Amino acid sequence: MIMKTNTNKIVAIVGMCGAGKSQVADYLVERGYAYLRFGQVTLDLLKAQGLEINEANEKKIREGLRREHGMGAYAKLNLSKINEMLNEGKSVVVDGLYSWSEYKVLKENYKDKLYVLAVYAPPKLRYERLSQRVHNKLNDDAVRFRMLTPEQAQARDYAEIENIEKGGPIVMADYTIINNADFNKMYKQIDEFLKLIS
Repeated sequence: MIMKTNTNKIVAIVGMCGAGKSQVADYLVERGYAYLRFGQVTLDLLKAQGLEINEANEKKIREGLRREHGMGAYAKLNLSKINEMLNEGKSVVVDGLYSWSEYKVLKENYKDKLYVLAVYAPPKLRYERLSQRVHNKLNDDAVRFRMLTPEQAQARDYAEIENIEKGGPIVMADYTIINNADFNKMYKQIDEFLKLIS
């Protein structure tokens, strides 16, 4: 059972690509949560180094950070931002918690202030959504909604499960939203989750 608390909280959203994590994050922002995207670290480093935003350069940065800081790199590198938001009296939604190691870093630092919210959709539906995404330029926002073919999406699923321990945080989620219909159905589930943690 989810423990209720009146303190500011951290909601970390987990799920596979195309499940609807960004839509859940945006909904929480509309309800007053501060937004933190773990992967922004990658984009900021690409800009600082004058590199183009593309999958190859992003992968190079991600792998370099994980070599330097371990598999919990993105959680470690974002702790100061989370703390700053909490100190400002805000609750925080974290978009992009991927690895088991990142989960453990957040759990160790925030204990019962941390709620993990999983977003689930079956692979076939996720791959269909991903193949229909459209954008013209890979800027910060477009990276959140990158188009993938079904083959690319499946390869990404396998790589994330096998190489970055992505399944662990999903299995350990405090609450799971099933996103296999329209947004209104999803929003009702988010509202129910918010009641449980309020």
